[in-house]
Amino acid sequence: MMREVLEKVARREISIDEAEKLLRMFALEEISNIAKLDVGREVRKGIPEIILAEGKTLEELSELAAKMVSEAGRAIISRASENCMGNLPNLLQGDVDVQVHHKARMIVVKKRGFKVDETGGKIGILAAGTADIPVAEEARIVAEEMGCRVLTAYDVGVAGIHRLLKYLRNMINEDVDVVIVVAGREGALPSVVAGVADVPIIAVPTSSGYGFGGGGLSALMAMLQSCSLGMAVVNIDGGVPAGAIASVIANRVAKYREKLFKALKTHYHVNK
Repeated sequence: MMREVLEKVARREISIDEAEKLLRMFALEEISNIAKLDVGREVRKGIPEIILAEGKTLEELSELAAKMVSEAGRAIISRASENCMGNLPNLLQGDVDVQVHHKARMIVVKKRGFKVDETGGKIGILAAGTADIPVAEEARIVAEEMGCRVLTAYDVGVAGIHRLLKYLRNMINEDVDVVIVVAGREGALPSVVAGVADVPIIAVPTSSGYGFGGGGLSALMAMLQSCSLGMAVVNIDGGVPAGAIASVIANRVAKYREKLFKALKTHYHVNK
């Protein structure tokens, strides 16, 4: 379907705007009875399809990844087990590059030569404690695969609030478009950041913590009850959705920032 659309554009049978609409409708690819891959999601929404490894065998993941690489040039796999990260690369055939991100529990498979275009979007990621880093890294990988530049600072929780200020100041100076804040236990860090930063905050509660309200419940409830405005909350351990929504925001900001720059440049030349 994609080739047909491009050929129609080349023959001037349809406009670029009409082609864009058709490509956004480019939808599902079914692989036997394993899954329906949304290979056109990135064209349609700006968010790549991400394959959840949980509940799938190595052979199924290999087949899904191969199909994604064939159709879209890249496959992103999340929540991979140690067994999966250790053995899946050996099952992948062809001219591909495989990146295994152990901390994030993610695998990115790319057709050799595939490159992610930089969008100009900028995201900051803060993690309260070292136990929160895997979820923060999950968000980072997603954001970078969506073309964003990412600044990170980990182990900057409220137990030592002085650690936060230097890194947050740097992110603001770098003019990030959005900040992801990852925290477990009592989940206080996002409220603190949202109280001082002038950009959207995506709060991510993690399942670190134990006892009463353990497993991320205290962090989730604290973030939902926060009195600091300008903050949204994703689900417990939701690094992938946090990275995706932050990138959608940052990429849209970058898009209009570029349009504004071009308009100002044109205005300057006209009135020079």
